[in-house]
Formats: sequence, structure tokens, C-alpha cells
Amino acid sequence: MSGGVHTYYAQTPHSSSLPPVSEWPQLDTADPIALGVRRTRRLPGESPLPPYVSRDCDRQLDARVREAARSGGLVVVTGAPLSGKTRTAWAALFTNLSGTTRVFAPPPGTDLRGLAAVLRGRGEEGCVLWLDDLEGHLGKRGLTPAVLADLVPLRVPVLATMGDEAYDAHRFGVRIRAGVLGGTEPVELAREWSEKEQRRLEAQDEDARLRGAALGRGVHTVPEYLAVGPELLEEWRRARRPNAHPRGHLLVRVAIDFARCGLGEVPREALRSAQALYPQELTTAHAETFDDGLGWSAHVRHGVTGLLAPGGRQDTWAVFGSLVADVGERPEGPPVPLGMWSLALDTAPEEAARWTVRWNAHLTLVPLADSDPEISVVLGRINATIGDIETAAFWYRKAADTGHIEAVAALGDLLVLLDSEAEAIPYLETAAEAGIVEAQYTLGKVLAARAQRWIARAAEAGHPLAAQALPPLRKVTATPPDTVRE
Repeated sequence: MSGGVHTYYAQTPHSSSLPPVSEWPQLDTADPIALGVRRTRRLPGESPLPPYVSRDCDRQLDARVREAARSGGLVVVTGAPLSGKTRTAWAALFTNLSGTTRVFAPPPGTDLRGLAAVLRGRGEEGCVLWLDDLEGHLGKRGLTPAVLADLVPLRVPVLATMGDEAYDAHRFGVRIRAGVLGGTEPVELAREWSEKEQRRLEAQDEDARLRGAALGRGVHTVPEYLAVGPELLEEWRRARRPNAHPRGHLLVRVAIDFARCGLGEVPREALRSAQALYPQELTTAHAETFDDGLGWSAHVRHGVTGLLAPGGRQDTWAVFGSLVADVGERPEGPPVPLGMWSLALDTAPEEAARWTVRWNAHLTLVPLADSDPEISVVLGRINATIGDIETAAFWYRKAADTGHIEAVAALGDLLVLLDSEAEAIPYLETAAEAGIVEAQYTLGKVLAARAQRWIARAAEAGHPLAAQALPPLRKVTATPPDTVRE
């Protein structure tokens, strides 16, 4: 039997097409992305991949890898598409093998029949055969039972990944392929994350990508969020060309900015009306209809999601969560149009959502308020709308002090609501003289009421003409500035 093996390698120089072990990368310098681990978003200063989040199957997988390193053999990780198979298997290598281990990751279709001959000359170096998407490496010239048997006495582990459907098809299919898989039980990776896995994810809050996955993945799994996001981002960016999908690009941008304001689900008509806030993009968007752009945006990619997906409320749309983080956290990311904050506030379906918009507006706009009085006006309107009149007055005063006439008028209105009529009158007079009709009306009512009070006091003191000077006036009711002028 052994003589036959020696004759096989002597007569079949398949090893000549395989690189020598010395050219295989070592585990601690190999590029996991080049070897099949899906890339995630990467901003300046971020590592190529986020930290690995332990999966529930890791203990079982680690034991299998250690045993294969001692005795040889095949370890297969199976799971649904985008369940994290490759990253989980790669983490098992790092956990259980030396960093100096040589990694051979041949492309699909590589002739592996001479691999054992190559490995016999490796000396004392540890080696591992890495076969991501194992189905591409099966067949008469690939990983056969004979090749696997030759690797066992050399104590070379084979670590492979395989989709569930591909595993079932090959495991119970053609005999030569089923033979490779028949000798090992796969380590199954669940698509849905368990509560323990989710808690481990939430503990990794130092990495922005994992923090975003914990907060914004919605109905999607963590690997789906991390892996599909960069693909969607690239497709969205390229869609802005006039001959691509400029309307779809604009609608996704609108949904992203709504989400940056704190409104995750956007009614269809709000998507339509908000386009006016992007005049430059709107000029090229006319090449595509609204319905066509929305249809392109909602088309499901990678079997996971569209850039936009139906929201929980009727006729609403939500943007894929990672797009919000990708655009918002990039230094070159475009700012949210100022008008979007007010529109998001008006679109918010309930009080809690309006407070979320207010919170996000403060986080985003307060650091910028000194640079533009319009920002202070927006902050004033947001706070006035939710009923925080004192905070609204603060922001309107900040803008009014720069000469912003609409802010002057709004501040006068709010001061009347706060029963500070004496302080309000100079602001209302300035706005009235500038031609703001509502300020003229409010000022007249305030002054008339003040006049009535003083004449009444004179009448009470016995002045003979005071009681006849003015007819009774109705009580002044100032209108909050958010409903007066926008």
C-alpha cells in the first residue's frame, strides 16, 4: 500500500504546480479579507476588521481545530449565507494555531493531488489547508478522500467553510464528494444570534462598527449588517450618475438624513416632499421618475435587503442602518440640510419621536450654532414646537443678537408667552418696523393691553376722563412662532 503511494507521487508530478511551503503566508501576517473574510466599513484610523465577537459554537470549533492540528483531518463550518462562517473559522485558526503556521489557501479548481508531496518537504513548519467555500474545491482534482487521507499522517488540518445548501447537496450527492464530507460532522453556525451572543456584541462598544451593528441592524444579523453595508454604500454612491439611478440615489440620501435626524421610518410623501431640500441633486434626478427611483432603492440585494426597506408603519420606508452610520461618521460626509430638521420634526408620528429629533438636533447643531444664526433659529423652532419655551427663547435670542430679523420677531412672541411683555416690546418694535405683519399685530395688542391697564388704574384713582378713554379689549393671545412664519 505504501509502495503504491510512493509510485503515485513519482509518476504524477502534480506538486510542480503548487507553490512551496516557504511561499505560503504565515497565519499572523496573512490577510483574512484576501482569503475570504468579508470586508466591513473602514474609516480612517479603523482596523481592517472589527474585533471578533465570540459565537456560541466557538468552544466546539476550537476543540475540533486542536484535534485536527494534533492528528490531521477535516473541520467544516456550515451556515446560511452571511452567517459569519468565514470569520468564525478564521478566528478559530488564530485561537488554536501558532502565528507562524503556514496557510495554504488555493483558488477554487486547484489540483490538490500533489499537496502531500509538497508538505513532506516542509520540515518542522506547521501548516494548515484553508478552503473557504469548500464546494469549489471538491472533485477528482480537488479535495478527495485520498488527498485527505494523505494529509492525515502529516498532521495537517484542513479547515473549510460551506453554505448549508451546498453542504447538503454534496454530503448526500455524488459519491466521491460525499466521501470527503462523510467522515466529519460539521460545526453548524446559526444565522440568528442568541441572547448571549448579542450581549457579547453589546460589550464591544469601543468599536464604532460593532456599536452600530448592536444599535442599527434592525431585523438583520450582525454579519449581514457588517458585510452588506459596504456593498450597498458603494452601489449607492455610484448611482448618483445621470445615466444610472439619480432619483434613487436622492431618495436614499433623503432617508439617510431623516434617520440622522432621528426618524428611522419615513412616509412615502415625506420622501417626495423632502427632495426640494436638495436642489443640486434634484436637477439630475429628473432623469428618473419617483416610482422608478423608489423601486430601484427597494430592490433586495444579496438576498438580504434593499437600500430602502418597508417600515413598520403603513406606507413608510426605512434606510439600511449601516448607510446612516457610514455617511454620518465619515469626515467627508455631507451635512443634513437645515430644513430637514424642521421637516423631520413635523413628520415625527408621536411625541417620543419629536423628542428624539430634538435630542439629535442638539447633539449635531449646538456645536455649530456660533457659525450661523440660521442654526440657532432652527434650534429655537424645534424647542418651541415641543413646548420648551425658555430654551427656544435662548436660541432665538442668540440669533436675534446678530440682527436676524425673523429671530427678533419670534423672540418677541415667546417673551409675550413668558409674560415678559416689557422685554418683548423692543424686539416686537424692531420686527414691526422691519415690516413683519405678525409682529405689528402682536405689538399693537400688547401696547393696547398695557394702555388699558394704565387707564383703568387712572380711572380707579378718580381721573374724570379715564373711564371713557378706551373700550374694553379682548385678552391678547400670542401665537407660538413655529406656526406663524416658516
